[in-house]
Amino acid sequence: MDVGKKVFGQPGSKWLVIGSIVASLGFTAVGIQQVMQLQAAKQQAEEQSLNAKPAKREITALGRLEPEGEVLNVSGPNGPNGERIGQLLVREGQFVKAGQSLAYLESYEERLAERDLAANQLAEAQARLKAETSYGRAQIQEARSRVAMVTTPKSAAILAQQATIERIQAELTNAQRDLRRFAQLQAEGAVSQQALDDRSLAVKSKQQELSNAQSTLAQLQQEKVTDLDNANAQLSSAQAELARSQTQVQIASAASNLKLAQARLDRTIITAPQSGQILKIHAHSGESIGDKGILEMGNTRQMTVLAEVYETDIAKIKVGQPATITSSAFNGSIPGTVTQVGLRIGKNDVLNTDPAANTDARVVEVRIRLQDSQKVAGLTNLQVDVAIAPETAVTGEK
Repeated sequence: MDVGKKVFGQPGSKWLVIGSIVASLGFTAVGIQQVMQLQAAKQQAEEQSLNAKPAKREITALGRLEPEGEVLNVSGPNGPNGERIGQLLVREGQFVKAGQSLAYLESYEERLAERDLAANQLAEAQARLKAETSYGRAQIQEARSRVAMVTTPKSAAILAQQATIERIQAELTNAQRDLRRFAQLQAEGAVSQQALDDRSLAVKSKQQELSNAQSTLAQLQQEKVTDLDNANAQLSSAQAELARSQTQVQIASAASNLKLAQARLDRTIITAPQSGQILKIHAHSGESIGDKGILEMGNTRQMTVLAEVYETDIAKIKVGQPATITSSAFNGSIPGTVTQVGLRIGKNDVLNTDPAANTDARVVEVRIRLQDSQKVAGLTNLQVDVAIAPETAVTGEK
């Protein structure tokens, strides 16, 4: 039996076939629409990709770990006239503070004795100066006392003699007045010649007494001047002797000798130039100081990376750009920030393990401060890989 005939021969079969055809045509239209939408989206994405700016790549470089402030090589006198370490006071891994003593040179004890001798000499000179000064001041005080002893009594004696002269002068004046009166009375016959002669003798006696008093006054005045000059001369001599004795006590030279001895002693004490950790000891007690110095130290509590960026990329590096540090020596990565961009172009010092790498590349040193130093505090000079984010990460450019 013909199938078509069977189908169309059944009741309603005609409409069933028509419905199936319409449904098939509908599904085909939906598929075509989806394909067209996908093609339009793909074309739009391609156009956006062509119009979009190329993404800036991060700058990669090799670097090495360093303590902040670099690794310091602490040394002392070396060479033909170098010294040996007398006593080493630190050990590797020890943290020290700035100014802390690290080692004593072999000449420390000798320089210490020289310093103590100079200190004793200065102390003796100071004591001698104090004694000389006390003695000199006593001599000066004695001389001043002599000046006072000359001035006060002599002045009193002169005043008394002047008073005596005034008294005698007054008595002489009275005697002369009596003589004139008696001379008039004798001329009138009222008194005898003997009475007149007595009054004349009294006048002469007072005149002689006045003359003697005046001579005594002059002598007292002269003695005062002479004695005062001698006392002042003794005072000046005492003052000059004090100055001379103070000059002979060589305080300044003794102090200079002590300063020199202390400086020589300080040179035998090796101290830490900054706070940090002892990384490597090159010379121990009893050993001579070589070209490597005594020890190496650095501030491992804050580590940095010295990255060598190719000269063609250095224009893209700015202070403040974020960076990421990785290495097979530690797990994960460590973030950091560019803190310094070098000003000089040179050859790279950090050697790549890749045999095909350019070992004569011209680079600029860029210093990166790590945010987490604890993980790499004991890995100074470790070679690391550095990835510095493009400048857009800082400026927010789109």
